[in-house]
Amino acid sequence: MTEVRLTAWVRGRVQGVGFRWWTRARALELGLTGWARNTADGRVEVVAEGGGEPCARLLELLRGGDTPGRVDGVVERWSEAKGKAAGFVER
Repeated sequence: MTEVRLTAWVRGRVQGVGFRWWTRARALELGLTGWARNTADGRVEVVAEGGGEPCARLLELLRGGDTPGRVDGVVERWSEAKGKAAGFVER
């Protein structure tokens, strides 16, 4: 199975509401590695690596409306996995 990297920038009311913790929990349930971190402009950057289907499912969950806070939009970029992450962490 080919590993992929999903990088997603989530905008809305996503800082200070448990969004990174929630994202970490979903990513671990899906067997993904990577991180979620706040950015200076108020977004959360999510980088997840693993199989294509679990990464696509995480993206679906990020857009799904059942997240903490409020998601106004998600922009994603797909690339090859780099394989440098161990576990999934909040940064």
